Order: sequence, then structure tokens, then C-alpha cells
Amino acid sequence: MDICDFHERKEMNIVIVGHVDHGKSTVIGRLLADTGSLPDGKLETVRELCRRTSKPFEYAFLLDALKDERSQGITIDTARCFFKTELRKYIIIDAPGHIEFLKNMITGASRADAALLVIDANEGICENSRRHGYMLSMLGIKQIAVLVNKLDLVPRSERQDVFGKIMSDYSVFLSQVGITPSCFIPTSAYMGYNIAARGDEFPWYDGVTVLKALDSFAESSPPDDLPFRMWVQDVYKFTNENDNRRIIAGSVSSGSLCAGDEIMLLPSGKKTSVKSIEVFNEPPKSSVSRGYAAGFCMTEQIYAKRGELISIIGQKPPMYGSKIKASVFWLGSEPFSPEKPYKIKLGTAQTGCRLDSVSSVFDASTLEKLERKHIKRHEVADCVVRLDRPIAFDTAAENPETGRFVIVDGYEISGGGIITGAVGDESADEKLMLRNIKWIKSSITAHERGQYYGQRSQLIIITGKTQTDKKSIARTLEKRLLDEGKIAYYLGIGNLLYGVGSDIKSANSMYSAKERHEHIRRLGELANIMLDAGNIMIVTANELDSDELDALRQIITIDAILTVWVGNDVNRIRDFDLCVADGADASDKIYDALEG
Repeated sequence: MDICDFHERKEMNIVIVGHVDHGKSTVIGRLLADTGSLPDGKLETVRELCRRTSKPFEYAFLLDALKDERSQGITIDTARCFFKTELRKYIIIDAPGHIEFLKNMITGASRADAALLVIDANEGICENSRRHGYMLSMLGIKQIAVLVNKLDLVPRSERQDVFGKIMSDYSVFLSQVGITPSCFIPTSAYMGYNIAARGDEFPWYDGVTVLKALDSFAESSPPDDLPFRMWVQDVYKFTNENDNRRIIAGSVSSGSLCAGDEIMLLPSGKKTSVKSIEVFNEPPKSSVSRGYAAGFCMTEQIYAKRGELISIIGQKPPMYGSKIKASVFWLGSEPFSPEKPYKIKLGTAQTGCRLDSVSSVFDASTLEKLERKHIKRHEVADCVVRLDRPIAFDTAAENPETGRFVIVDGYEISGGGIITGAVGDESADEKLMLRNIKWIKSSITAHERGQYYGQRSQLIIITGKTQTDKKSIARTLEKRLLDEGKIAYYLGIGNLLYGVGSDIKSANSMYSAKERHEHIRRLGELANIMLDAGNIMIVTANELDSDELDALRQIITIDAILTVWVGNDVNRIRDFDLCVADGADASDKIYDALEG
């Protein structure tokens, strides 16, 4: 077959699940061998290795890339392999079945369009068989073929009855979780019966083989037809040879992005347009689509933070908020409890979270409903999760790539789930998003304004210990910029505290953390207006920390922000763009670091 023909065929992701030792890896090994998809000499190499080590040959060894996996005889992590039929090409994901590695199945199953679920005819339906079925349902994978494997080890006279009993019992369970399996197939992966070809061992069965079942699966809706979604992975800045590009990089989760598209970043609500698509070591592109790792430059430089979700204005936007409705499958050894803090990871977004409330809990293997307000291991719950800060998302039903998450307890992934909805609540971040959405832009672009003024709007934040003379540094810098014809303005924090912020001052002389946060927010809003007008703004404040600087970056639309620490506090220097000593030449060093 021509290699070009293979690449032109459509692709489908299949996950294979099942309890430990039920034969998943053997099924895959057989599929690879019987479809001629193995590298040349691979089968013979594994046979020779088994001969030298005095082990019986197993088709599962074709998948076990790790030496310790082969020695233990279990698959520890998900493995991806490829094979082809006349209809399409397949990426098959081998998800672990051993109870200790069940949590890794979340990662494997989340990328699948359909599933093969393997049950050992001798051992029958296990708890993990039910848990896997429920998890596939929760992840929205409805196309499932059930393989009743190792039937060659059952006495010939009992095979049909054993197969029928498993099919009957497991169909009842799957119907309770909303799944109607495509088919049940009696197989012997080791002997190759009903994998790629029919055999004579099961004369009472007249259904499809595993390969035919795969080819009968319907292809899911093309992700390119969904609204554009791309998580911000990182922002790359270049300074050599007057290269002032800011490239937002990430992988496209759904939809497509073209040069000229107007985009919004959530939850910040910041808007800009795509100036150009940037790719590494490839010819220039005018667009990118789902699955492509790329970046783009912006027409207006905005501050973009890892974990924000990009959408195209005019398409259906994602939701956002600090509370989510979710179905959670818990795998941690300790219960998922409202009293304990956790972390949630969704795409590249990550933040702290807590279990806010539980609507229902039940055992994933028995479907027994339980009355409690925490979630124990191998239980499933419909619940509300409260986040430390808002994030953007879709429901899993609308966009699986941006609606699935994992929960981390300490350093371990202890649960996973899908988002089923948002819970309305108001926060400073949501006010900020509304401001950005409602912001009425001038007909004069930032570029045009910069050409008229002969400068780029910039913010210089000068901070440090209370005793450092930040005001003198700022005033000296302001005077130098004005002498050169620039439009610059120095704002001391005191101007804010006793002016637009005077209404929030405490009765005593000390400010609470909440009051300080509100002062910082107002400083950011004021600076954003000044910068939108094209000014160079210099502000001073005492001991701003990294969280406060990040809050300012979120509020201020432009990306041209220079943060300066005055002093020698080595523990703080790493949070800043520039560190200067408290002296006469400090303003010169800041001037030299300014852009344009």
C-alpha cells in the first residue's frame, strides 16, 4: 500500500481498558501483528528475547517498552501504538487495568473516540470492569465493544453459556450508566480468534471480529467544527536585533485560528487580534487547526498569562468562574473532603480548590447511592468545586478537551472529572472581564497614537523596602523623559491613597490585606486608562510582592510593563525585570531598560 494513501486516511483514537491480566495488551499485540503494523523484525526480536530468557512468548511483550513492565507482567502507564485497516488508521491507547494505576486511565481515556473493554471469561466481571465502564461513560465515550477474552481456556461445552452470562450481566450494568455497547465479541487474543479473522472455535457466534467492530465505529464530530480553543502555554519575548515580538504559544484544542482573527483571553477578558501565525522550522502558515502546536503575534501587545483560554470573538465563548459543577471520580487514598485544600488542573490552567458541596455520591462498581458530604476512593459524585481564582472552561458535553480536569492532592493526581456547568458568583476577576468586554475602544489605534506621540505607552513600577528613596528615582526618570519630549507622568501611591482610594482607608493607621488589595486594583485601573491614552507612567509603592505585580499585569491591558526592585533583597529580586541599587545612577539604569 502506498504510504501517501495511509497518511490521507482518517484517524480514530481508541482506548482499551480492562482489569489486570484480562488480556488488553495481548489484544493490541495481536492487532498489530495481524494487520502487519509492526516494524520489520519486531516480532522475531521479541520471540528471540523470550527464548533467551526462557519465557513463553506473549503478544503483550510487543507493547511493553519498559523493562520493569515486562518483568512484572503488568502495564504501568498508558502506551500509544498505531495500526491501519482499509477504512482508516487507528491510534490505540493501552490504559492500565491494575488498581494501583487506575488513575492513569483518566489520561488515556480522555483522548479516545471509542473503546474496547476486555473481560476475562474465567474471572468474569470484576469491580474494575464496572469502574472502567462508568468512567468511560463519565468521559462521554459511548461507543464501546466488549471483548470476552480467554474463552479458549473455558471448556468447549461451557463457552457459549459463559459468554452469554457475561454479556447479560454487563449489559445491565452499562445500561445503568447510560451506555449501550456496540457489540460483545467472544475472543482468544492469544490464539487470535475473532481478533482480525474469524475462527472455528466459536461456531455459535456469527457476529463481527474486533477489526470489523473498530471499522463500524462512527467518527465523532470533527473538532475543527467546534469553536476555537487554545490554552496559553507560554509567552515568548525577543529582544535581539530590535525584534519586539511577543509570541503566545500553545496547542490548539479545537477549531482553527487565522491571521486577522479577533480574539479574547479568558478569564481576564483581554482582547486583541492575530497579526501573524508563528511556527518553528516550518514554512509560514496563515492558519492552524486542532492538535497543532504553534504560536501567534498580536496586533496589540497585551499581557497574557499561562492558563488563560483563547477564543475567537464572534464564536461561542467559553464559560468562566470560580465555582464549577462537576462529576468527580475519586482515586485518592484519603477522601475528597471540604476541609482540605487541593489543586485543580484543566489544560494549562492550575489553581487551588476545595470541595464546596456534594449533591450525590455512589460507588462506581455497584452504583449504590451513599449519603455523605465527602467522596471516598472509587466513588463518584456530582458536586460543586470552589476555585481559588476564576478559570475559563467549557462543559465536557460541548467540548471535551476544555471540560475535563484532574485534582491533585499534595503531589499525587487523586481524582478526575468533567465539568457539567458553572455556578454564578461575582469576583474581582469577573468584574475585570466585564470591563474588558464593555471597554469602548478609541478609533485611534495604539500604533497610531504611538506614532503621533513618538513613543510607546509603558508602565514603570518602582518598588522596594520602605526606607529606599524610590520617589527621587522616579522623579529623576520622569524629568529625563520630559526633557526628551516624551509624555511621562509620575504617580506616587500616596496620591492614590488620599485621592481615589480615600474611601477605603481604615480608621486606624494600618491597612488590612483586603484594603491593600483594593488599592492595588484601583492603581491598576488608573494606570490602564493613562496607558491607553499613550502615556509613559511611573508609579512607586512599598514592597509589592509577586502576586500584587501579577494582579497589576492582569488589570493593565498592554504588555509593556517594567518592574523594578530598589535594594539588595535577593529573595525578591527574582520576581522583577530589573534590580537597581538605591543611588544616583538608578534612574539611568531604568532608562536604559525601557522599550523604544
